Amino acid sequence: MTDYRFRVALSLFSLVSCLGVTATVVGDQGNQPLNVLLLTADDLHCESLGSFGGKIAELTPNLDRLASEGMRFVRAHVNVAICQPSRGVLATGRYGHNSGIMGFMHTDRDIPTVMETLREHGYLTGILGKVDHSTPKVGYRWDFVRDGNELGAGRDPEKYYQSCKEFFAKCRDEGKPFYFMVNSHDPHRPFHIPGRPHKGAAEPSRTYEPSDVPVPGFVPDLPGVRNELSHYLNSTRRCDDTFGRVLDALKESGFEKNTIVVFLSDNGIAIPFAKCNTYLASTRTPWIVRWPGKMKPGTVDREHFVSGVDFFPTILDALGLPVPDGLDGRSFAPLLQGETRLDRNRVFTQIDCKNGGAAVPMRCVQDERFGYIYNAWSDGKYVYRNNNEGLTMRAMERAAERGDAAAAERVRMFRIRVPEELYDMAADPDCLNNLIDRPEYRQQADRLRGELRDWMKATGDPLLPAFENRHSLEKVKAVLDEVYGPLATAPRQPKTEPRP
Repeated sequence: MTDYRFRVALSLFSLVSCLGVTATVVGDQGNQPLNVLLLTADDLHCESLGSFGGKIAELTPNLDRLASEGMRFVRAHVNVAICQPSRGVLATGRYGHNSGIMGFMHTDRDIPTVMETLREHGYLTGILGKVDHSTPKVGYRWDFVRDGNELGAGRDPEKYYQSCKEFFAKCRDEGKPFYFMVNSHDPHRPFHIPGRPHKGAAEPSRTYEPSDVPVPGFVPDLPGVRNELSHYLNSTRRCDDTFGRVLDALKESGFEKNTIVVFLSDNGIAIPFAKCNTYLASTRTPWIVRWPGKMKPGTVDREHFVSGVDFFPTILDALGLPVPDGLDGRSFAPLLQGETRLDRNRVFTQIDCKNGGAAVPMRCVQDERFGYIYNAWSDGKYVYRNNNEGLTMRAMERAAERGDAAAAERVRMFRIRVPEELYDMAADPDCLNNLIDRPEYRQQADRLRGELRDWMKATGDPLLPAFENRHSLEKVKAVLDEVYGPLATAPRQPKTEPRP
């Protein structure tokens, strides 16, 4: 704890020291205040982008161009691999147990949010798509709103373009800087199936075949998996089409040179072992920042961990505005200008309540090599399910029924899990080989358990008593009942997803 507090104090000292620099940076923009454009994809696999190791040429040309013009973070994560709680962390700078957004819910706590804070400093706030999931407080009213039903189910690039033009014109007319959150509904399910458009959604500029699919290593390579993932690629292409048009509108507005653009995905792809979990593919996100004139184009940060909880303080720091007390996150604005930080060598991620409502608490700590996961819900009986399994899980289960032992083991691991998992994520990024019971890795497991315990104590995580008594199922259950109440015993079977 002493070391943890020292690191936090050192980071705060560094932040305060650089405030004079960021104030000068704002003044360098031709006396024009900096704007912020936040672009978010919905359920995008990090490695789908060519700039983040994607294997399909020109799948995401617009986002790859943005990366070439700015800075991308190889070790960037969201803190929760579920839409609304992930976005809640971005907006509040707090982990879910400190904001109250522990699932598909809002907060009624008297805490600052990025949109409220910037409005108080004279910014217009606007949002396109995912409005409910991206608005942490029920009573907050954006200055400009277009939800998914006005944007072709959040999947029509031209409607996004026209809405952006409207918002930028409003900002020009009112003479105010802006905070603009533009959320694509792609590539969230339902994926695009050629010839079967979804609720007025536009056609992507290109479609893909099962033979085009690079199957992620954390699911087996089966025909049904390839078929579904080809549809995911179609949606990913349309997502890129959308952000290409948004960036066109920004350029045409004349605001491009004094606008910080941030891009990321709210969580990983909606298939087993990614979304709604805490594996590497669950939370790793393709985080890009473009700050015109303040960074070398095409810069890649391969060293530092940054995460969603850092977004709010980083934006305020970059704008030269005071950062509220009480945030869990820390500014990484110094990294954007080439500085190095020694205390960004790990990330903490979590799940509390899955989509569907039931509490399935998980905690994870990852460093440069290893990742340790604590599954408080795993008792050998609970069968884990979520709404993101789709045809991929069906293909895995059918293969298991036909005698495919490898598929059967993956299905069993997904459904039942074990209380603790340890992976060498540098050598095994797909998290296939659980090392938790290997004697030669006991030291690493104990070290990461200690780091997770320290983080839980420092952030006031109510799950700490369960973690400290993890070998007693009775004590763990008592903690879950106290923390989550009815959600600890909520129905475990989600609604059946219709076949496409």
